[in-house]
Amino acid sequence: MSLLRRRKQQPQREQPPAPSSSELNEESSNGSDRDEKGKGDKGKKPASSSSAPPASKDATKRTKAKWSCVDSCCWLVGCVCSAWWLLLFLYNAMPASFPQYVTEAITGPLPDPPGVKLQKEGLRVKHPVVFVPGIVTGGLELWEGHQCAEGLFRKRLWGGTFGDVYKRPLCWVEHMSLDNETGLDKPGIRVRPVTGLVAADYFVPGYFVWAVLIANLARIGYEEKTMYMAAYDWRLSFQNTEVRDQTLSRIKSNIELLVATNGGNRVVVIPHSMGVLYFLHFMKWVEAPPPMGGGGGPNWCAKHIKAVMNIGGPFLGVPKAVAGLFSSEAKDVAVARAIAPEVLDSDFLGLQTLRHLMRMTRTWDSTMSMIPKGGDTIWGDLDWSPEDGFECKAKNQKSNDSEVSKDVSGKNEVHPEPVNYGRLVSFGKDVAEAPSSEIEQIEFRDAVKGNNIAHSNTSCRDIWTEYHELGWGGIKAVADYKVYTAGSIIDLLRFVAPRMMQRGSVHFSYGIADNLDDPKYSHYKYWSNPLETKLPNAPEMEIFSMYGVGIPTERAYVYKLAPQAECYIPFQIDTSAEGGDENSCLKGGVYLANGDETVPVLSAGYMCAKGWRGKTRFNPSGSKTYVREYNHSPPSNLLEGRGTQSGAHVDIMGNFALIEDIIRIAAGATGEELGGDQVYSDIFKWSDKIKLKL
Repeated sequence: MSLLRRRKQQPQREQPPAPSSSELNEESSNGSDRDEKGKGDKGKKPASSSSAPPASKDATKRTKAKWSCVDSCCWLVGCVCSAWWLLLFLYNAMPASFPQYVTEAITGPLPDPPGVKLQKEGLRVKHPVVFVPGIVTGGLELWEGHQCAEGLFRKRLWGGTFGDVYKRPLCWVEHMSLDNETGLDKPGIRVRPVTGLVAADYFVPGYFVWAVLIANLARIGYEEKTMYMAAYDWRLSFQNTEVRDQTLSRIKSNIELLVATNGGNRVVVIPHSMGVLYFLHFMKWVEAPPPMGGGGGPNWCAKHIKAVMNIGGPFLGVPKAVAGLFSSEAKDVAVARAIAPEVLDSDFLGLQTLRHLMRMTRTWDSTMSMIPKGGDTIWGDLDWSPEDGFECKAKNQKSNDSEVSKDVSGKNEVHPEPVNYGRLVSFGKDVAEAPSSEIEQIEFRDAVKGNNIAHSNTSCRDIWTEYHELGWGGIKAVADYKVYTAGSIIDLLRFVAPRMMQRGSVHFSYGIADNLDDPKYSHYKYWSNPLETKLPNAPEMEIFSMYGVGIPTERAYVYKLAPQAECYIPFQIDTSAEGGDENSCLKGGVYLANGDETVPVLSAGYMCAKGWRGKTRFNPSGSKTYVREYNHSPPSNLLEGRGTQSGAHVDIMGNFALIEDIIRIAAGATGEELGGDQVYSDIFKWSDKIKLKL
């Protein structure tokens, strides 16, 4: 028993640590020596385990210090997730006033929102307001779909969280596309616009469109009975919104109801972006006789509309629309396409992103409403454009109440690099800069398109675009013409996308009317082109053009042939084309001019600056027009969000100065009481360069 007790009391001997990999290698290399030694030591008793030397600490440290690539990735993901959840917790835990407190501590006290400021001045609700959203900003929901869309009834396919873009992308593309022949719904699919103020108050959660303006109007007493969101399916041609959904009739009825229930006060209409063209179409439709029009009579607008306050209106189109239809690109997309062509432009992982995008957007007839209008007369030709001499370097000019902006002349005069803005599409930087006499153009309009291997390629047939029928001959003919102006860009699009343009030619026109009394201009295809239609007979109706300035905006493009063109989009913006210095207007294959990042000043301002100014053939009743520009000032820090002085195309909807102007007009003020024109750009000077019969 005592022997057993003594054994229990003995402490357990420490086990030697496992040998390191280096020691194992050493052992294997010295194995033969040990074998030889072992032969001579056969008779010896082996040493006990307690006499074995312990492994060195350095070897143990070396073992623990090993760090693989997977460990690094996991560590990084863990840190990001932890930081995200911490920030999310803090955001939800902090008081609602904390961000404002921090912002005020950095920048000083914030000004009152316009609604609060004008409420203190005693302004109250008077004229009902009608909002007309632009392209892509209005929500669309599913009412009927294919089997792949099971469970999405009345769920938003456009707007909201866009969750189904990630869950079932090909199904989403199928349901967002329209019929290639009719421009209406595909069989078995019904996607309809969301209705009410929620249709376009936010594009996605946290990204406001109309929400800030609505909230400020509510401060002076506005509510849903005095506000109306004229939501429509922005994919359709304007007349087809009436054919399919009777949207134009609904807008007419709602405006009449607003006037009748608000003491006879006429409405203030606030269209944004493409909504400007849509409402221009509406004003002609509502007075035209049935069945093509709404039958309201020649005085309907005069009786029902006090003012039309157009925000960021592409009256004369946007060059951006050309790039979108030609190659599904804009400046940022072109950069991404150059950086990661295997993601956006190839069969990598079966994404084929740009081809899916082109297949979908080319069924949206509304995009053709924004092709540049007026041809070379408005946009310039090979040797001339209204913006000649524009300096891409920011100016210090400020002229709030002037009708004509003054040129800034200083001691350090900068001579801008000459830019041929009239050349909307040039194949090569050398062509964009060459004298017109040195450019040899080979006619493309009658070129034989030829055959393309895409016809027998299953992948190409699955993602059909009209480029698959263009053939190598057609692709070469387009590139050999070398340069396209606004006058030839229509023919270019008809050549590369004949089916799309055939649908579009039924609904839109891009010329300049010689005689507006010609009966042909009573057709609806001309109603959204301000150069081919008259304003309503409403001398007391005011028209405002309100837009941001001071942001480089796409005006012309340098293109090249894509490396692989048999099943790909064969043309792409040449992002390697750069100007000579940092003040150059050529950045990443795009020539930039003044604008709001989407609409150039020329398109947004010309009609109110000159085309409709006074009594002209486009404005026979002499409705007063005003140009109100808002100089862009980005937010000073992240806590300011998208800023209160932004001039960007969508962010301007939160611009305090613009909101204040709108509220004052809605409360009863006139354009003269606002101060008339507010101009920061050279819009009046550029307008004078355009030789258009008025």
